[in-house]
Amino acid sequence: MTKISSTADDILACARTLIITGGYNGFSYADVAEIVGIRKPSIHHHFASKVDLVRTLVSRYREEAQAGLAAMDRNVPDPGEQLKSYVAYWETCIKDATAPFCVCALLASELPILPEEVALEVRAHFRSLASWLTSVMERGKRQGRLQLSGTARVEAEGFMATVHGAMLSARAYGDPKMFGIIARPLLDRLSPRH
Repeated sequence: MTKISSTADDILACARTLIITGGYNGFSYADVAEIVGIRKPSIHHHFASKVDLVRTLVSRYREEAQAGLAAMDRNVPDPGEQLKSYVAYWETCIKDATAPFCVCALLASELPILPEEVALEVRAHFRSLASWLTSVMERGKRQGRLQLSGTARVEAEGFMATVHGAMLSARAYGDPKMFGIIARPLLDRLSPRH
């Protein structure tokens, strides 16, 4: 890997952490420069503006998420287990603080103030995740592995909102366990009753 791409990756990783901590307006290039140990012009060399930096960050985040969901589709064939794995992923990330919040969920709460280029990426993430969850719900219902009380799309949107809400509650209470307390009953409700 070249020094340039390594620096860009460091800048993106730093921006991701700062966004999760304080939102879109909670950081500046000066903050990134200080943490990464570079000068502000070096950031501008890689990302002409904050909009470019955050748009690139969200685009990469979406690609990572899509790759992770595709891997889950390949490695976890059971739709119910896929949902459990998705929740377990976030539960672990919140507990060990490796990713205490979904970047796109946090940015979605700031949509009214986000530049349009960033907002488009955030909305695309939500559409992509909702589409994947809908396909999982459809397969689960068809295979008798999930019990839905509404359409697959409505269940998918509710599932996504509950997971994101559980992230908020864990943060608000300062207690990572709150995520599981909120998310696990959702999984129980979707499990077929025999």
